[in-house]
Amino acid sequence: MKYSAVLSCIIALAGLAAGHVSIISPCPRYSPVGENCPALPAGESLDIAEKAINGPISSVQLGGTMPLCRHTTPYATPSATWTAGQSVTIKFNPSAAIHSGGNCEFSMSYDNGKTFAVIHRELRYCFLGSKPASLTNTATILSYTFNLPADLPSSDKAVFAWSWVNASGNREFYMNCADVAIKGGSSKSYTGPQMVVANYPGYPTIPEFNGNYETGMEHYTGAKNITVSPSGGSQPPASPNPPYATATAPVSSAPPVASPTLAYSTRPMPASYSVPAASPTPAYSTRAMPASYSAPVSSAPPVASPTYAAGNGNGNIPHEAKTGGSGSCSPGAMQCSGAGFIVCVGGAWSQTYSCGGGTACKSAGSGIYCGYP
Repeated sequence: MKYSAVLSCIIALAGLAAGHVSIISPCPRYSPVGENCPALPAGESLDIAEKAINGPISSVQLGGTMPLCRHTTPYATPSATWTAGQSVTIKFNPSAAIHSGGNCEFSMSYDNGKTFAVIHRELRYCFLGSKPASLTNTATILSYTFNLPADLPSSDKAVFAWSWVNASGNREFYMNCADVAIKGGSSKSYTGPQMVVANYPGYPTIPEFNGNYETGMEHYTGAKNITVSPSGGSQPPASPNPPYATATAPVSSAPPVASPTLAYSTRPMPASYSVPAASPTPAYSTRAMPASYSAPVSSAPPVASPTYAAGNGNGNIPHEAKTGGSGSCSPGAMQCSGAGFIVCVGGAWSQTYSCGGGTACKSAGSGIYCGYP
């Protein structure tokens, strides 16, 4: 049995402290906003409210982590069936706060998310297409169409992943995974760049871009190649992503030197972590967005951030349930309700969720966010 529920939550701290994006097609694991989603695995629940699929799986400043893919138990049936060498379209939730763009990768795994090889990239200006004139949370691109590699192996249990490192705000890492079937593959394995993991325990921290969209680009241009296949991925390297420096100067466009096939580490995640001393993360400002990137960035320690509705990765987000709106509504609609917010699910308004941390719901264009009064 398929379900198609719609839940849209855009909550950000002081407008830019917490962005929200998720894919809706193909349907990622446990998504309440996905299209043509398979039935949930036994004992699992939709990724809503405290967990909020639009939120990051890790935040350097706010702490908390979720596993890569967010959820490790796959759907019993695929969300989509694709043909190797043919085009696919990846669609994003229109209720999105996009943190001034950043780096998106689209990757494939054949071992349930232990190893990922990149099949497509949208670097620097993901969701925007070009460098923005100033900080922004508004997307201009909400879908990407590209051709699958012809040499993707066929499998009924492949895992497609979208991952994103945001350009502005807290240093976060976003990732959704969809279970897909691949048909018509011309090879038994696929080799591509290793998926970059950053702002996540045990991996490099990529600082805020502050207008310089070459920030952290060395992690992408220098990514090692890995080979993935239904028979198993390649051996893990001695360390995660290569230990490149986090210099912000433009990186050479010359192709990287060929590297041996490697996969990222799958060692257990620590319960918490701190920013590596070798690459401190600049503090972000919770002031109103500047007119351009020339505004100075505060060097003071980050202001304590309130809890945000997307969750801190461990599902422990207190919220007060109140009476929601009345009457019918259009699925995907959202609005403030007092100091909290409500969303339209299946044509009916949800309960009211409080923002928490002394923040209140505010409107921002087509979205809403929790900001300080």
